Amino acid sequence: MTPEIQQYEPEATRRNTGEAESSRASRGWWDRNADEYQNEHGGFLGDDRFVWGPEGLDEAEAGLLGPAAELAGRDVLEIGAGAAQCSRWLAARGARPVALDLSHRQLQHALRIGGDIPLVEADAGALPFADGSFDLACSAYGAVPFVADPVRVMREVRRVLRPGGRWVFSVTHPIRWAFPDEPGPEGLSVAASYFDRTPYVEQDETGRAVYVEHHRTLGDRVRDVVAAGFRLVDLVEPEWPEWNTQEWGGWSPLRGHLIPGTAIFVCERD
Repeated sequence: MTPEIQQYEPEATRRNTGEAESSRASRGWWDRNADEYQNEHGGFLGDDRFVWGPEGLDEAEAGLLGPAAELAGRDVLEIGAGAAQCSRWLAARGARPVALDLSHRQLQHALRIGGDIPLVEADAGALPFADGSFDLACSAYGAVPFVADPVRVMREVRRVLRPGGRWVFSVTHPIRWAFPDEPGPEGLSVAASYFDRTPYVEQDETGRAVYVEHHRTLGDRVRDVVAAGFRLVDLVEPEWPEWNTQEWGGWSPLRGHLIPGTAIFVCERD
């Protein structure tokens, strides 16, 4: 008789973790969970939609990268592209996107969906591109929340952008870290210090990190942008629209009507 295999549930904790451990954990987590993620959220994300976060703010509406009519012919780097949905939207408007992700399995989903878009598997902290290769760079919840050194990533982005280039990225709104990650009423009471920057870590039975997310306050994020040599031109906090009735993890209409869930930073390289 074959003994039953016990499935170990990762332990959630707050502890320090460095660049190498964070990168290894992120690659492994997204490779293991890409199928479930795309199955669960693929309908909302679409195959060729550019959405900035669970609220459903579309780039078609927001124009944070600039007017859609002016995207034609622009070289665009999407970081943390997943299945490259945003890149397909950009390509449909005449841009020349490159979709980069740390996860091999996520990029396999990009291949499954299709489209003539270059796919690059690489770490955002060491971009494999020459200086001044792109006009625009974007990231919808990709890379930035999961790295121990966001300034390093942003300096790499600045390096590969041409002068005047724009860098737009979205992350979990920092205020969310003070609340439990629950979509219901239990997620509306402060449970932790907003100022505690200790990373959130899920680790296996050996203490090895299998998921890492890093917290930065709103001020930290602004200082990171400036330290990387960018000029912050806008900070967007999308409001939850009435049409969006879905829950996505801790994001929900209940919470979204009361506290911000996403922060979008619009930056320019002088």
